[in-house]
Amino acid sequence: MQPAQYLALAAMLFAVGVAGVLIRKNALVIFMSIELMLNAVNLTLVTFSKMQGNLDGQVLAFFVMVVAAAEVVVGLAIIVSIFRRKGSASVDEFKVLKW
Repeated sequence: MQPAQYLALAAMLFAVGVAGVLIRKNALVIFMSIELMLNAVNLTLVTFSKMQGNLDGQVLAFFVMVVAAAEVVVGLAIIVSIFRRKGSASVDEFKVLKW
């Protein structure tokens, strides 16, 4: 595959992720859409790293994966806790976190 094809794939993945965040109401689906956007960014970073011939983008992609893993742990714990309390994962019912 050519680098332009990788970038086009990353753009499509990011667009699907943005659509998932904007359209869906379920917190878990929004969470997966955010992960999809992060993976699209990682694909872009690795593609540009390969085009430049250095490892900077790949190291940054690894850092993004670590941050995404930490986000999943904390975010999923919050979503499960709210689901146990409210019985729903709809973001419209997540008024507990508001002041």
